[in-house]
Amino acid sequence: MDAATSGPGPAAGRRDGDAPAGARTDATPGAAAGGAGVPAAGGKPAPLARLEPSDAGGLDAEAALALLRGGEITVEGRLVEASNATLYCEIALDGARARCVYKPVRGERPLWDFPDGTLAAREMAAYELSEQLGGGLVPPTVLRDGPFGAGMAQLWIDTDDTVETVDLVRGGDRRLREIALFDAVINNADRKGGHLLPAPSGRVYAIDHGVAFHCDDKLRTVLWNWRGQPFDAGERALLDGLRAALGGPLGERLDDLLTRAEIAALAGRVDRLLARGRFPHPSADWPAIPWPPF
Repeated sequence: MDAATSGPGPAAGRRDGDAPAGARTDATPGAAAGGAGVPAAGGKPAPLARLEPSDAGGLDAEAALALLRGGEITVEGRLVEASNATLYCEIALDGARARCVYKPVRGERPLWDFPDGTLAAREMAAYELSEQLGGGLVPPTVLRDGPFGAGMAQLWIDTDDTVETVDLVRGGDRRLREIALFDAVINNADRKGGHLLPAPSGRVYAIDHGVAFHCDDKLRTVLWNWRGQPFDAGERALLDGLRAALGGPLGERLDDLLTRAEIAALAGRVDRLLARGRFPHPSADWPAIPWPPF
């Protein structure tokens, strides 16, 4: 039930629970410090760039999105451990080049509880939510045509291989707290440790959101460190802003990516989080942690 979006790259590259650092790729030649909005000492979200250039080959968010939308994708390898077709690519436009992950819809594995052919749209919906919350949690992501048809293209994030994700999770690193809140909002059914990317800048990015936004409670994550803890002022402000945005342009953008029922369920989750004022506890009706967790 995994939607892998990452894998090996040159030296330091993004990592994934399904395709860990150092995982083998099959070549296919010729084939066409903290997340944004982490509350500062006074409870006010600290402004951060939506993308640190040092984490993405020197690109800022706007340049990365322009490249992802209009660049030519060349497939360089396949991440063979990933559950779905996940391709490591170079993308180029007007002399600018970068690396990205491309997931064609036709390569999505059928799931018993998610409609076929919807994982790429759910990844895009997660990016839209990340942007609404201040940006910077989810790497720049677009939906577009590629060598194997329509799919999701996401910027490759370099990782700091001196950082052990297991240590971040077990130690309850503060940089993961906003990701835990983000997962509660999107109802992430597969937050593995490998879906967290500690980057050279000190930030931690979140990837692999193809199995999210279900109407039923399916939160399954390794980030239970803050279960039951009350939200601080900054987190409440983020949720308030998100709830208001769902009635405006954000809701309109999500209407092209999710069903009306899923958008209504999303709004309901935000309402419940605000009403309870604290991080959720694991459900007794659903496994609390994905397998394998890392």
